[in-house]
Amino acid sequence: MGFFYGTMLENSRFAAASVAYAALREPGKNYQGFIKMIDSKGFRPNVGIILCNDEGRVFWAKRMGVDAWQFPQGGINQDEDPEAAMFRELWEETGLKAQHVQVLGRTRYWLRYRLPERYIRKNSLPLCIGQKQIWFVLRLLANDSHVRFDHCPKPEFDGWRWVDYWEPLNDVVYFKRKVYEKAMSELGVILNRYGIPVDPQPAPTLLKPSQKSLAGSA
Repeated sequence: MGFFYGTMLENSRFAAASVAYAALREPGKNYQGFIKMIDSKGFRPNVGIILCNDEGRVFWAKRMGVDAWQFPQGGINQDEDPEAAMFRELWEETGLKAQHVQVLGRTRYWLRYRLPERYIRKNSLPLCIGQKQIWFVLRLLANDSHVRFDHCPKPEFDGWRWVDYWEPLNDVVYFKRKVYEKAMSELGVILNRYGIPVDPQPAPTLLKPSQKSLAGSA
């Protein structure tokens, strides 16, 4: 990947993230629930979803209107536990219901990432500096045709594909990469227990977050 192309791609991911976090503060919305869910350290609770097939490939979704990709994820409402939030987000973002998937496991603890300074709204109180996430790994039981993006007024995604298990580390916006690697490492072990062929650690040749930005004309 050339340096110019790599820079443009990272900027595209930044733009997608900027749209996403700006949407949290759209005029006219009621943010009382959102504000109350921010913890004392400034992290908002959230769930992430790794959906896999029997070949160990994972559901990789394209954000609406931009060239940026990620796993399904979303905030936990005040009246929800993480699993309830996961099933709601699964329905809203992919059109899949509980009967379409098998829950194989989840991360034991919260995984946190901080937002870049440019996304922190310092004039908002309480201050939200990032997200803390519980990640779930699911096996798809239904046909791919059950995936739909029209179950909410503002769909999160407009496309998707199956990718090799560790490919998302090379595509996701940089400030989420460490959380992705931690979640995928922990949940990859669970997939192996169910006989789903996944390398529990990324290949040595996979670009690390610190290396990605240095990729020149390779």
